Amino acid sequence: MSFEDVPSKISFPQLEAQLLRRWSEEKTFQRSLVQRQDCPHYDGPPFATGLPHYGHIMTSYIKDVVPRYFTMRGYCVPRRWGWDCHGLPIEYEEKDLGFKTRADILAYGISN
Repeated sequence: MSFEDVPSKISFPQLEAQLLRRWSEEKTFQRSLVQRQDCPHYDGPPFATGLPHYGHIMTSYIKDVVPRYFTMRGYCVPRRWGWDCHGLPIEYEEKDLGFKTRADILAYGISN
C-alpha cells in the first residue's frame, strides 16, 4: 500500500463495523485462542471482587489491554468470567469481622 492509497477521509465507525464483521466471519478471536493453546499460559492481572464502581474503570482497562499484550507476545490467554479474581479483598473482610478460622466463617453463615 502506498501513501496515495490511503483515503483522505476515514469514517472510523464504518471502519470499526467492517473490522468487527470480518473478525466475526473469520472467527478471529476464537482462532487466536486455538492457535496458542499449547503456548505458555498467562493468568492475568488481579482484580478485586465486590460491587462494581468507577474505581474499576482502570482495572477493567488493564484487564483488557494486558491479556491482549500477552496474546500478541505468544501466550495462550483464555478469557473466562472470574479468570483472574483473587481473594485478597475477602481476606480483609474476614479480618474486619474477626474471623480466625474456617469454623468462624462457617458459624457466621452464608446468609450473613
